[in-house]
Amino acid sequence: MLEYAKTQIDHAITRDDLKGHSFENAFGGATSFLRRKYTKDLSGVELAVTGVPFDQAVTNRPGARFGPRAIREASTLQTFDPPYRWPVDPMTDVAMCDYGDLAFDYADVAAFPVRLEAHVAGILGAGAACLALGGDHSVTYPILKAHAAVHGPLAVVQFDAHSDTWPDGDPKRIDHGTMMTKAIRDGIVDVERSVQVGIRTTNAENPVPEIDALTVHEIGPVETARRIREAVGDARCYVTFDIDCLDPAFAPGTGTPVWGGLSSAQAQRILLGLAGMNVVGMDVVEVSPPYDPTGCTAVAGAHVATDLACLWAAGARGR
Repeated sequence: MLEYAKTQIDHAITRDDLKGHSFENAFGGATSFLRRKYTKDLSGVELAVTGVPFDQAVTNRPGARFGPRAIREASTLQTFDPPYRWPVDPMTDVAMCDYGDLAFDYADVAAFPVRLEAHVAGILGAGAACLALGGDHSVTYPILKAHAAVHGPLAVVQFDAHSDTWPDGDPKRIDHGTMMTKAIRDGIVDVERSVQVGIRTTNAENPVPEIDALTVHEIGPVETARRIREAVGDARCYVTFDIDCLDPAFAPGTGTPVWGGLSSAQAQRILLGLAGMNVVGMDVVEVSPPYDPTGCTAVAGAHVATDLACLWAAGARGR
């Protein structure tokens, strides 16, 4: 490791391969996700990571547009060793790249969802799976549409403080609180096989089954993971992780914080307990660095993203 640290720099640009750990100094160099190769060439890529720096659909605090950059920077701490406890290491077992961010006109908000859907469709059309770094939670809706066009209606495992199923009768609206409403209305979510985890806000009309935060605290992460697996079964599944699923003590840098949430340790154990599920796509959203001078929210987001890559890889490799 020390020998590599002396010679590796900007590994995201200079590396030729799509596999392998990176040992350049965590505090230097170009900050791609997990020091993966930055490339727009998806030839041979199995898993592409892409950033979606959009936060113009929030109901409270903005700043998630800076989430992808902060998650990438925080992820440099994880590039030296295999991910903890996982039966698969996406850095060595998977041809993974950092596909960079979505390009869009920040002033043409109405055009954004179609552009994002096409961006993700291009990744999937090249034969790669997609891990998206948000951005606010509205970005999940166009991403889900792109996945459903390939896989059909999907079970959704949503880690969140909020259901995001509030009423919304205007299909032109772009709102992080109604992204699941739109997806369900479009018929791209298999509601009966879906589950929301960590919910701690009231929405009496929420059609999606919940394992709310208090229940997680009562039954523990192992049983929570078992219930998620039971709900989803062998269905193709999309996992979306809103960082506000975590309590503000663990993730203060988010737009709509709610007390009583999951701890980082609970989230880690739940994700590990989902290994083997048929996951076809995933995202982590709502990391808003301006509200967290410690950087711990970005660290949590980077760990979640890494574990989501592990979760996809475990299913793809049958482990």
